[in-house]
Formats: sequence, C-alpha cells, structure tokens
Amino acid sequence: MSNIDLVQLTQQTKKLTAMVVEDEKVANELLSSTFKNFFSDVTSCFNGTEALSSYEKNNPDVVFVDIIMDGMDGIELARKIREQNPTQIIIVISASNDIQKISESIEVGVNSFIQKPIDTKKIIELLTNVSAIVTKKKKIETKTFSISLPLDLYEVVNENAKAESISKNAVIIRALRSFYE
Repeated sequence: MSNIDLVQLTQQTKKLTAMVVEDEKVANELLSSTFKNFFSDVTSCFNGTEALSSYEKNNPDVVFVDIIMDGMDGIELARKIREQNPTQIIIVISASNDIQKISESIEVGVNSFIQKPIDTKKIIELLTNVSAIVTKKKKIETKTFSISLPLDLYEVVNENAKAESISKNAVIIRALRSFYE
C-alpha cells in the first residue's frame, strides 16, 4: 500500500471515533495507542459493563471488542450494542480460536473478526474496510435525503438547478447553508 493511500485512509478515519474494549491492560494500551493514530478520539474500556456505559455516553463510530472477558464477554456486549444500534460497526479482535465463539459473534452480526496478534498490514486492511463501510452508510443516508417544498419554491429550485446544471438537492443544500451561516 502506498503512502498516498495511507494518507487518504487516515484523512477518512480521522473523522471517526472509536472504542477499544480489551480486558488485558497491555493489549488495551497497545490497541488504543495504535488506533489514536487513525481516529479522532479513542475511548478505552477494560470490561463489557464499563464499555456499555461508555458506549451510551460517547456513541463511537467503531467498536473494537475482545471476545473473552470476565463478566460480560464481547459477544454479549456486541449483542447489547446491536439492540441499541443495529448498524453499529463492531470489530472483534481476539486471540480465541474457539469455533463456537467465532460463530456466535457472526450470528450477532459483527462486521469483522481479526485474529490476534495483529500486524500493521491487518490494521490497514481493517481500517480500509471500516472506511468503506462508513462511506457506504453515508451514501445510503444521502440517497434517502428528501424534502417537500411548496410548488412555487420547487419551480424556483428546479429553474436554478437547470440554469447551473446541478441537482435540485445541491440548490437546496446551498440555500440551507447560506441560511444557517
């Protein structure tokens, strides 16, 4: 991967926030410090209960979670997060090779599963996938944008859009921006 790709990737991920949930202190610190290079803010939690509370307060864009933890494990945490936000990006990072746990995490609907130890290439690939998921979500949100206008305003917007060879939505967005500035 070239430096330009890494720069572009970082520009995209720096718009996002993340939460790392890992019960091993050294692993948590390593993951958190690594992800701080890519995300605008990284919240660090050491167990599922603390993470759920933090999730409700901070609403991170991406949640990185270990599967095996004391108390609430990563799968249960992912399940509870999914109940609150079905589209949350959840990435499992685990040393576990327990097929039962892996299949459970898939059933919960995690976006990705990464085996520890993680190397730089895996992190870049993972963040590229996260960026693609976020971009896809934003495109879907953009496509669903709609607004009802009175007929006389619709005609003005339509004429301006034709005159400038831009979309009607672009005309409306520009008008809204100027109104709120």
